[in-house]
Amino acid sequence: MTAWEEAWAVLAPVTDLVTPMAVRVAATLRLSDLMGDEPVPVLELARRSGTDPDALVRLLRHLVSRGVFAEPEPGAFAVNGPAALLAAGHPSGMRARLDLDGFGGQMDLAFTGLLHTVRTGEPAWKTVFGADFWSYLAANPQMSATFDAMMADGADYLADAAAGYDWSGVLHVVDVGGGAGILLAEVLAAHPDLRGTLVDLPDTVERGRRHLAGLGLDARCSFAGQSFFDPLPAGGDAYVLRRVIHDWSDDDSRRILRRCADAAGPEGRVVVIEQRADPAMFAEMDLRMLVLSGGRERTADDYTALAAGAGLQVADLRDTPLGHLVLVLYR
Repeated sequence: MTAWEEAWAVLAPVTDLVTPMAVRVAATLRLSDLMGDEPVPVLELARRSGTDPDALVRLLRHLVSRGVFAEPEPGAFAVNGPAALLAAGHPSGMRARLDLDGFGGQMDLAFTGLLHTVRTGEPAWKTVFGADFWSYLAANPQMSATFDAMMADGADYLADAAAGYDWSGVLHVVDVGGGAGILLAEVLAAHPDLRGTLVDLPDTVERGRRHLAGLGLDARCSFAGQSFFDPLPAGGDAYVLRRVIHDWSDDDSRRILRRCADAAGPEGRVVVIEQRADPAMFAEMDLRMLVLSGGRERTADDYTALAAGAGLQVADLRDTPLGHLVLVLYR
């Protein structure tokens, strides 16, 4: 293989936009679910999916050529191993991550504005969707709900995050930017003497109220539908920011940390929980945060410096078995 061919072997797979979009369309249309266990003629599949038969067969034949779906007989298509991952009930969660009608697919479409981001240093989300990231979610409750769903990790990963802090001696935990209360529910369930407060924007907090009520935990909770840039409910022992700070610029992150510190007072603690990642994943997520909301991924040293800029010191810093980074901060 010549040097030119070696270079092309690397470049070719990362320049194809046709196949990634075709996979997302197949996921959005739920084609794997509509096929089930048997080959389905394209006319029937088009009827089930509400699509144009000619366009659908072209889409599927392209995907078959890339190893996704099979055509066991002319004009009839079936689910194969890779296509099975696109089914709604698959534990990989791939369909939700690729669904163009939900947050996963919309997040990827934001990258059509990447040139704007690289030229200006500003998030592309507003350029693509007409409003900044958080305003867009606030104005689109269904999209916001799919965002919450994507942020809900698997049970093992969630338990790992919750176990990253020693809750002994804590009577009241305030989950700041806590979404639908997924982490708060995990903590309260594991510590029956604990009370909690969920802080997020009003619509999100209402979803959290319903989630916690469904688990029988709402009686031990209070709810604050507000921005975390405003003064926070005071008197908590621990103010938790899980996967919040990486969504924001350094200036905004310091503002959030100061609000937590003011509410916690000299005796309380601010607990920052973020993710560790290998270099490739770190680089990808760092770019994603910039394109979506202007945030950034950070190292432990970066978070330590950020905390110092907000007038906080590090009482503890640790890694969890599944790759969370936990910083315990105080004034």
